[in-house]
Amino acid sequence: MVWRPDFDTLETEIYQKRLTRLTFFVLIVFGVLFVRLWFLQIVNGAGYRTQSENNRIDLRDVLPFRGLIFDRNGQLLVDNRPSFILGVIPEDIRDLDGLIEDVSRLVEVDSLSAKDKIKEALKKCDPFNPVYIKKDLTRDELARIETSILSMPGVIIEAKPKRHYLYSTLAAHLIGYLGEIGKEQFGREEYKENRLGDFVGKFGVEKKWQRYLNGIRGGQQVEIDASGRRLRVLYQKAAEPGFNVYLTIDKDLQMLAEAALCNRAGAIVAMRPDTGEILAMASSPTFNPNNFAKGMDKEGWERLVSDPCFPLQNRAISGQYPPGSLFKVVVALAGLEEGVIDPNEEIFCGGSYSFKGRIYRDWKEEGHGYVDLHRALVESCDVYFYKIGQMIGIDTIAKYAKRLGFDCETGLQLGDEKSGLIPNKAWKLRRWNAPWEEGETLSVAVGQSFTLITPIQIARFMAALFNGSALFRPQVTKWVGREGKERIFEFKPDVVGYWGLKKENIEFVKRALIGVVNEPHGTGKRARLDQIRVAGKTGTAQVIALPEEKESVEERDIPYEFRDHAWFAAVAPAENPVIALAILVEHSGLGGAVAAPIARSILEGYFNKVKAL
Repeated sequence: MVWRPDFDTLETEIYQKRLTRLTFFVLIVFGVLFVRLWFLQIVNGAGYRTQSENNRIDLRDVLPFRGLIFDRNGQLLVDNRPSFILGVIPEDIRDLDGLIEDVSRLVEVDSLSAKDKIKEALKKCDPFNPVYIKKDLTRDELARIETSILSMPGVIIEAKPKRHYLYSTLAAHLIGYLGEIGKEQFGREEYKENRLGDFVGKFGVEKKWQRYLNGIRGGQQVEIDASGRRLRVLYQKAAEPGFNVYLTIDKDLQMLAEAALCNRAGAIVAMRPDTGEILAMASSPTFNPNNFAKGMDKEGWERLVSDPCFPLQNRAISGQYPPGSLFKVVVALAGLEEGVIDPNEEIFCGGSYSFKGRIYRDWKEEGHGYVDLHRALVESCDVYFYKIGQMIGIDTIAKYAKRLGFDCETGLQLGDEKSGLIPNKAWKLRRWNAPWEEGETLSVAVGQSFTLITPIQIARFMAALFNGSALFRPQVTKWVGREGKERIFEFKPDVVGYWGLKKENIEFVKRALIGVVNEPHGTGKRARLDQIRVAGKTGTAQVIALPEEKESVEERDIPYEFRDHAWFAAVAPAENPVIALAILVEHSGLGGAVAAPIARSILEGYFNKVKAL
């Protein structure tokens, strides 16, 4: 080998170039890392810090207790009770099949559904959050689980508030029920505190005051580890219970009204004539709102909505019926105001009235003889009102009926109220494209034909007749709030109009209605009380017109759905009423024979309670 003196210098230059390139590369890499770290920590630092906290902190809801519901006297009607729920923590399960088998021996559960829920939780990497497999455990089920829980790793029991209707079906149509919130309700003001899966008011008072009954949900900030295991509670905000609702109804009177219907289809409304407060509102058949609070399954819901007796319908405000002879009071007032009726003039009733080749029969086959207006109302003479109705005319009758509060909603804010129907010539032409026939006026004059009214309209009508002709907006809520604190809402009587009729005409009709109950031949004498004077009016409304040859057939031989409806409307005491009643019993026969005795029993019970207080 030949020694070259310039070798060290050449090699040094090569290594220096390589070192320079390596240094430059390293500086670029570190520059990129620095820029990236600056971008992550400075530019996006706040966002990543929030994500990190969210991975560490779990937010959990604390459900509020729903507000309570009381009657007018402070008696509790609707409460909350603890509902015990059976759940399992997937992470703690050692033998899934064995655990489900053990649980199934103690309580009735859907084994396949429970397994699917647990497996789904494991797939989602959510092993520490409970999976609920049985809701609303009974006391016996709870006891059996509690005694065996130590031998079933992973099984837990949680308590959550659930609505409890203390008297099951009592005032169910008025109070209403709860149901799971629907997607269409999200975003609305009254549901702003609710989440998917919450139970909210779906009907009645529960729906009307949903926003205030619901309360404000609380929450917990819970520290969890990377696997979702709960470590400790960092912060807790207590839930605020909902406001309480005090109703205008009297619990004892409500019980009396519902018992009086005795499971027969119908409705009863009791109202304060001087304020419009609803004292009782019964509709039969009814339902148990506790079944909704548990969570109504599809089969149970379909049974309710397909029931031919329509138990979900509030007949008091949405049942529309022909008024029968109750409507004679309207015709009498119209005739007196128009000067068509001379109250002292007598008209002969021989049991029927012939008009344009058709026979219109009176309910009393032999007739009433010569009757004036007072006696015609007391004995409910059909022939008298056939003739008077013909003289007044349908449009005038309709005008006064609407003025007296019919053919429109009363304004009771429960929802689903119907307005009824008062026909006239324009209505028939618009609805049927046919002219009005004069014979139809005779039928309307005795509350038949197309005429339809609701029980609450009749109660308000009777109240107005005896309070000085003031039409009140019916109310079912006395006040909303908390005892000893500011009230969100407080009832104030709301007069929506006055009849504006002559006082002497109103007084004449009032005397006649007192006679209906208290005179010997009055059709409502079965409602008479010994110590208190009752005023009232009976009504028997045909569902269909029977052929002439079958008009005298026995009631029991007529199919149920074709039998007459029984009406009775009353106030008491007649001189200064504190209660107005409307009673309707479907397909049950004569108003005087069926509905009037019901009025007597309700009024007796009500005034006996008043005396005892």
